[in-house]
Amino acid sequence: MKTKIEKKIGLVITDGVGFRNFILSNCLQEIEGNFGEVIIYSCIPKEVFEGFSSKTKVIELDVFPDRFRTWFFMKLKEVAHLRLHKEDNFGISYNYDANKSTTNTPRGFAVRLIYAITEILHSEKWIQIFNYWQQLSFKNHKATKSYLEIFARDQIDFMFFTHQRPQYIAPLIYAAEKLNIPTGTFIFSWDNLASKGRMAGNFKHYFVWSQLMKMELLEFYNTILPNRIHVVGTPQFEPYVLDRYKISKQDFSHKFHLNKQLKTICFSCGDVSTSKNDPLYIETIAMAIQSQKINQKANFLVRTSPAETAERVQYLRDEFPFIVWNYPDWPLSREGHQEIWSQRVPTVGDMIDLRGILEHCDVFINMCSTMSLDAMCFNKAVINPVFGNIQNGLYNDQRFLKFAHYKRVVESGAVAIVKNEKDLIDEINKALSEPTIRIEAQQELLQLQVSCQLMGTSERIAKTIKACL
Repeated sequence: MKTKIEKKIGLVITDGVGFRNFILSNCLQEIEGNFGEVIIYSCIPKEVFEGFSSKTKVIELDVFPDRFRTWFFMKLKEVAHLRLHKEDNFGISYNYDANKSTTNTPRGFAVRLIYAITEILHSEKWIQIFNYWQQLSFKNHKATKSYLEIFARDQIDFMFFTHQRPQYIAPLIYAAEKLNIPTGTFIFSWDNLASKGRMAGNFKHYFVWSQLMKMELLEFYNTILPNRIHVVGTPQFEPYVLDRYKISKQDFSHKFHLNKQLKTICFSCGDVSTSKNDPLYIETIAMAIQSQKINQKANFLVRTSPAETAERVQYLRDEFPFIVWNYPDWPLSREGHQEIWSQRVPTVGDMIDLRGILEHCDVFINMCSTMSLDAMCFNKAVINPVFGNIQNGLYNDQRFLKFAHYKRVVESGAVAIVKNEKDLIDEINKALSEPTIRIEAQQELLQLQVSCQLMGTSERIAKTIKACL
């Protein structure tokens, strides 16, 4: 019989963000140190892992093809989950309505059938039945047989999924279930439980950021036993306390051509699907700097979204040459993927840039992004502009204030929420002159969202996995 130190761990990396969280942190090294062998099952090209470990084997998996039968049961489960939990939850209710379809296509008709079915059948019991049918749809499929052969050959003792939501991990869960391999998953982001749809499947163990996330998991998945939920923090923020990513202010200022005598305002973009007003906010800040409505001279740095290219802000670069631009170095590792954004993978250099931005900029502005938490890790002032609503014709980003995960941020007082140009400029001036005014509320919010210290997160995750065996 194998001892725990001799056992094999399978680590499923689904995308570039999972790579950042579990490869650019200390997670891989800590897991390697706690088990006899680690095998990465990758949904991104295996070449991106070169140079990060000489001990870990990487197996690039074929992507499971999109099939109507599997899609139907996945969608049935997803909509049933949204229907079950949409009352008194604005984010889930919004996503429930957004998933509806009026198109005259086979899938459009199928979606309408799904909504009719789940209007009646949406209990947790029925969700589990839909999940069973979803998993049954993988039986006898060529790709599934391949997964079964790989896992059986590798004799994996525990399968750890770094993301719980992508649909293409469901057949991997099926293969693990058939081989009686215990599974665990990390809950990927702070909004995934209270504002999003169903997980791809069921797992034996769940690794969460905080006690808050544990309570959310028990609320939205009431068949999960409390002792199967493990509060470990998140490796997403661990690089901020690792020396290998640190850059001095002098080197940072030189790299980005910033005047190191001035404070720096940073705007961090979301992607166009949820943050359509970003160009308006950048332009508003740039014009305020230009017209000296910002009370003190300041650098202005904009970091674009790693999920997209920079075409939509190109006109701003031409109009305001004083803006300093940081285009995240997340090269596209593969073309033609069904979720192309997932194939963008961050470099070590980009992690250094991001930490430098967070550590050496002074005011952080974003539209209700997780970057608010990133900035709070460095005790920096945060402003969330949300100019858009139903009445004024702008993209309605004010709705995000009512999503459960961000409603807590609003209520905490940890960030300044601004709904017009004047308030945005006033809050920038306030943040430049009184940078620590919200620091107590920020630390309370961070403790709520991430219950564990950043240093040692990877070690905590590795030891918790070992304790599950």
